Amino acid sequence: MKSFDQFINYITEHTDELATTIVERVCNQLPTEVPEAEQQQALLMYKELWESLAESLRDDLFEIPEALMKWSRSNAAMQTEIGGKISVIVDRYPPTRAVFSDVLVEISEDVGLSLKEFARVNKQVNTLMDISLNETYYAFERLSELYRSDTEQELAQLSAPIVPVKDGIIIIPFIGEITDDRSYAIMNNVLPRVASMDVMCAIADFSGLVSVDDHVVRSLHQIEDALSLMGIQVITTGLRPELAQKIVNSGMDFAGTEYYATVKQALESLL
Repeated sequence: MKSFDQFINYITEHTDELATTIVERVCNQLPTEVPEAEQQQALLMYKELWESLAESLRDDLFEIPEALMKWSRSNAAMQTEIGGKISVIVDRYPPTRAVFSDVLVEISEDVGLSLKEFARVNKQVNTLMDISLNETYYAFERLSELYRSDTEQELAQLSAPIVPVKDGIIIIPFIGEITDDRSYAIMNNVLPRVASMDVMCAIADFSGLVSVDDHVVRSLHQIEDALSLMGIQVITTGLRPELAQKIVNSGMDFAGTEYYATVKQALESLL
């Protein structure tokens, strides 16, 4: 078997392992910790990226994975929601390129890929990174315009992502601040989408919240009630001590909700 075919077969058969390697190595190089919900979303995206890369190399036809575009837009939405800077996301691209290059070199050496073949693959990966970076910029600009136009309702709809992780399991990451508009958007836009997805379990992750107030407690209770009425199991993760205390003091009945410190622990309990 030719080395190039061996390379394609390898990345086809090891998409999960390669996705995990990319996420772990990139996170280790970043100066700040990446929330677990973002890491899970990145894992799904990179898995599809490796699959798409293998297919495009096999068919000699360049394609852009839709998961890459959605991930790019989601990153922009998260920064817009918290009033953050696009540089937070942009700064992740250089280490990501370096990690990808290292992984490609390791695979190339194992299968005996030629320099010309390696250059072809590396060029395609860098092209995908450029496309992702451009999409992130454009999405950030569009969302920032919406924010400046005082259309917080529209912004909330765009920046309350649903992250499918396994069949029947999703993560709903709460990022930034829970305002009345954000809570309204989740109840009226996100939950109907969940209802159409054949979901058995929803993990509500609060590790990305900027501040904690009564909005969060009320929203958590409303979402739990709504999801429970839909027959969906609710698991809550990422509760900081001050939010946990507010839940205790609220007097609301949260007996039907399971709690874990991290998204990883919640997923492990389901597998």
